[in-house]
Amino acid sequence: MATATAPGLFADLIGQAQAVELLMASLQQARVAPAYLLAGPHGVGRRLAALRFLEGVIAGPAGDAGIRRRLAAGNHPDLLWVEPTYQHQGRLVPASLAQAEGVNRRTPPQVRLEQIREVSRFLARRPVEAPGCLVVIEAAEAMAEAAANALLKTLEEPGDGVLLLICSAPEQLLPTIRSRCQSVRFGRLESAALEQVLARAGAEPSADPPELLELAAGSPGALLEHRQQWQQLPESLTAALQQLAAGRAALAASSPLELLTLASTIAAELEGEQQLWLLQWWQLLLWRHCGNQEILDRLNRLRGHLLAYVQPRLAWEVALLDLAQLALADSERSRAS
Repeated sequence: MATATAPGLFADLIGQAQAVELLMASLQQARVAPAYLLAGPHGVGRRLAALRFLEGVIAGPAGDAGIRRRLAAGNHPDLLWVEPTYQHQGRLVPASLAQAEGVNRRTPPQVRLEQIREVSRFLARRPVEAPGCLVVIEAAEAMAEAAANALLKTLEEPGDGVLLLICSAPEQLLPTIRSRCQSVRFGRLESAALEQVLARAGAEPSADPPELLELAAGSPGALLEHRQQWQQLPESLTAALQQLAAGRAALAASSPLELLTLASTIAAELEGEQQLWLLQWWQLLLWRHCGNQEILDRLNRLRGHLLAYVQPRLAWEVALLDLAQLALADSERSRAS
């Protein structure tokens, strides 16, 4: 019976057999826990699994196409979907809407106390169609401390509702929160499964730079996001950074004027979130070609400065000049030895 019903409900969840087996067992045995922790890398199917599981909670293991459409559209009366937010002009803006609304995204979004209070109120209300009210908290690792403490109180008295935490860093959650959730692990996808997911999503084949595949680390969702970030970068800028990362000699030989101009271009043409992504990509590139831990440590300090609202142009200028000096010293040590 399990093999017959599982494909119908979770057929489009690729490469996560262990997670599917656990979730289907909960539905088929009618032993749905009050809270689940869907833990694993970003972009490997956790969100899709949450939607299919909630469909099963409402309609049973066979699923229901109408409920599936309503859940996907976010208009089911018994579902509350919570995602990290930004504080912007006196209101909370979900991370998925931040770019469209012109929100400064230099600091990471958070799941806030106000949102967890809304979760508690929602779980306490009478459901319309489902056995109980349903809540999904996306990126649960982004909970502020006060929000996490409030969520713990909610988990202590869950009522008839079902709470799903989607989390990529479960170690960042309070141990008491983890202990009150049934853990469902999601793994990174093998290359064949990754390609299958991308094809099903209608993603066009792309000659991705090898760094994007490495950054994605088996996550099709992450690869699509990295691909989007890459395509938004000016080609002249990526070419300049690739040239500097060609080796210690290239970085050491760069002139101060060249580096200051590059810093000015980065600060002028890229938003804060784009600068942070660029830094992540360039850090990987430099490690591949230079392999210098001091250089990586200096880039980590640059990341900290950008997140701490240091003036971006100044932060990049000082960092690039420091990197050139580190590369020069490294080259001289190599020649001396």
